[in-house]
Amino acid sequence: MSGNRKFTALVLSLGLGVSTAAWAQTATAPAGSTGAAPTKVAIVQIQEAIAATKDGQKELGALQARFTPKQNELKALNDEVEKLKKDLEAQGSKLSEEERASRIKTLETKQKTLQRNYEDYQNEAQQAQQEMLNRLGGKMMTVLDTYAKANGYAVVLDVSNPQTPVLYASEATNITKHVVDAYNAQSPAAPAAKPAGSGAAANKPAGTTAPPKP
Repeated sequence: MSGNRKFTALVLSLGLGVSTAAWAQTATAPAGSTGAAPTKVAIVQIQEAIAATKDGQKELGALQARFTPKQNELKALNDEVEKLKKDLEAQGSKLSEEERASRIKTLETKQKTLQRNYEDYQNEAQQAQQEMLNRLGGKMMTVLDTYAKANGYAVVLDVSNPQTPVLYASEATNITKHVVDAYNAQSPAAPAAKPAGSGAAANKPAGTTAPPKP
């Protein structure tokens, strides 16, 4: 699994701090409509939708760049702890009591440092991820509300949580991709920076060249 996918999975596992756990709203007919009240029902995986948007991919990339160094530090420290354990296991019977006690003390100190550093990292990462999800979640809910009303949905249920009470829903009722597309249409990617000395060519509209990777 790539680093970005791992980070996306971690973000989704944290949950969303806005009211989407069982989002349902009675949609009103668009202004000027005289037709019958909407009756369609849909499901959406709102957390995955947020992560799949261009904004979500951009912010996930920024979070990954921010926290990868700390993840690497934790891995290095964990590897060091594991090596100390193996060495103590392999050589323990051959060591003097003083040397064995010294190594045990060193191991315990490293383990405490690893645990403390991991908890600090986890708290900081969760806070940053939650802030990102809350920020984009507000925009996503606005898009979802507009999409539901425009397409005649009376109820939209969020099935992101594995414990959702929805027991069955046809794939045809899943509007996750449609909501992502609607979100991206309202939040187009920023145009690429002008290359130095490119002159008039730099004024071409965004999209005339291949878009950068998220």
